[in-house]
Amino acid sequence: MESLGVLLLHPLDTYLEQELDRRCRLLRLWDAPLDRRGEFLRAHASSIRAVVTGGGSGGGGDAALIDALPRLEIIACYAVGFDRVDLTRCRERGLRVTNTPGVLTDDVADLAVGLAIAALRRIPHADRYVRAGLWKANNGHYGLTTQFSGKRVGIIGLGRIGLAIAKRVEGFGCPVSYYQRTRQQQAYPNYTYLPTVVQLAADSDVLVVACSLNEQSHGIVSREVIEALGPRGVLVNVGRGAHVDQPELVAALAEGRLGGAGLDVFEAEPDVPEALMALDNVVLAPHMGSGTRETRKAMSDLVLANLEAHALSKPLLTPVV
Repeated sequence: MESLGVLLLHPLDTYLEQELDRRCRLLRLWDAPLDRRGEFLRAHASSIRAVVTGGGSGGGGDAALIDALPRLEIIACYAVGFDRVDLTRCRERGLRVTNTPGVLTDDVADLAVGLAIAALRRIPHADRYVRAGLWKANNGHYGLTTQFSGKRVGIIGLGRIGLAIAKRVEGFGCPVSYYQRTRQQQAYPNYTYLPTVVQLAADSDVLVVACSLNEQSHGIVSREVIEALGPRGVLVNVGRGAHVDQPELVAALAEGRLGGAGLDVFEAEPDVPEALMALDNVVLAPHMGSGTRETRKAMSDLVLANLEAHALSKPLLTPVV
């Protein structure tokens, strides 16, 4: 891949960056000041054949970037999500797009279950309580929390991650329901399909967002869904911040109309509403679903393998387009 010019849009994994630097002709977009990045792209446009980007709010690959790179052939996403990539423009240009599915499924599913337990058992609050000396000051007293085992778990999106979450919560004796565009009742007869997200929320104690972000799923957790989940329900989001009407979520948590939440993603990352950080009934995580050493190494290797396959005109391992 020595002749492959690769543009890395932002710092990702150190190992990935080192390997790209070793194997390819690597350019780092952040080497240019923000106000000179257009000039940087114009200066190097003739040599850039590949772009590597993250997912979510840190991702890139819009039409403006694509049009600025006339020799671009492939966009490799270091993420499962590719919602920041303009797939329509990629198809028009004949560009390939890859992502890193599968390798991060277990970590994200583990975190989803962890967030649900942390929210119901109020683990972060309990930790602060002990560290502040309140346990001792109150003669060993701490209030009661809520059991996770046996809770009804609803999952929005029974894809790889959603299914992995379902299998995990079965071990806690939790009945599982789900919503998605395609019913999977024959494949998964133990899980109950519900035809709307509102019905799913009304039938759940814990509602988990695990679907991909697209036009249909943007804002899928609306005020109506939050109201259906109710003052004893918990929302867990390991998808994208834009899946949820964030102002409605904040208001519902603050007013007690929603029992709690475990959030790994937010609308304008890394900005988190101050109102959320002031609440004891929400657990906040810094978009760390895939953030283990093992998984990030596997994601990096998959990005590198897709770029190598492209450079050698071989089939891509995980094509999106």
